[in-house]
Amino acid sequence: MFSFFKSKKNPVDSAEPAVMPDAGVESESKPEESTSLASKLKQGLTRTRQSWGQRLSGLFGGGKIDEELYDELETILLTSDIGVNATHQLLENLRKQVKRDALTDSAQLKQALKELLIEMLEPLVQPLDTTLHKPFVIMITGVNGVGKTTSIGKLAKYFQSQGKSVLLAAGDTFRAAAREQLIVWGERNNITVIAPDSDPDKKSDPAAVIFDAVNSAKARGIDIVLADTAGRLTTQLHLMEEIKKVKRVIAKAMPEAPHEVLLVLDANTGQNAIAQVKAFDEALNVTGLILTKLDGTAKGGVVAAIAGQYSQENPPALRFVGIGEGLDDLRPFDAREFVEAMFD
Repeated sequence: MFSFFKSKKNPVDSAEPAVMPDAGVESESKPEESTSLASKLKQGLTRTRQSWGQRLSGLFGGGKIDEELYDELETILLTSDIGVNATHQLLENLRKQVKRDALTDSAQLKQALKELLIEMLEPLVQPLDTTLHKPFVIMITGVNGVGKTTSIGKLAKYFQSQGKSVLLAAGDTFRAAAREQLIVWGERNNITVIAPDSDPDKKSDPAAVIFDAVNSAKARGIDIVLADTAGRLTTQLHLMEEIKKVKRVIAKAMPEAPHEVLLVLDANTGQNAIAQVKAFDEALNVTGLILTKLDGTAKGGVVAAIAGQYSQENPPALRFVGIGEGLDDLRPFDAREFVEAMFD
């Protein structure tokens, strides 16, 4: 029923990717091309910075602080996917700061807005601790097309760089080529992949595939299990029930697992990302988020929209952000560096 795919090389947790032909997987950045997180993030957020950052610079170029300025700022924030809740919070706090600090010139507002954004995003910063369990089982979900399987490959590389061994579970048994795509990632990073049978006439239960993967990881002493699951449309309730089953079966293989439920979101979806977070959280109790394709959108403000939506409660942690196509372009989220990269 299941197939085990592993590199001919012996170490499961080797951090060096195998040399593979191009199979739709992004090429790895050369070491000499690597840059600091801050500069890489700034490069990845170029479109956002050019769109809203430059508009803010024009608005904060000097002049009096009046209602017209606040109205223009509200428009910029809303059209940058920051969302109604976050926009209202930012404007309210900005007005308070202007009054408290007796600010009179619009040029003084730029730094004030930066600090307020950082303060808003800080609750999303919660580093992932994978040392609490072994194996540490991470269930990864999201709708089709958000970059879920690609994010798994990049996560595998990230954990390997920390010296951890990784096993992949190809639990997306519905999408065409999902199995093959994950196998390529496994071969590329010299990681074992447990996948369903390749025979298209044989139906494979995704829960059973992941159950087998967790047990295999326990037997092998693997540190991290990354479990891929089929993309789900949040409006298809029967499919959401099926993914709930996957989570229950994982718990049968290992009590308290999955230890992390990561929801992958596409930054280009804008405010629809909020609806996805709500739907998947209700079904699976999402513990963390991965926000992909930030390099391809001019509306990186969706991060603030997520924070604003949960202003009165604990938000799911934003564990990683995708800022490029390279293997090392999935980075842990840092609120200050993110906000700085959004501004000119």
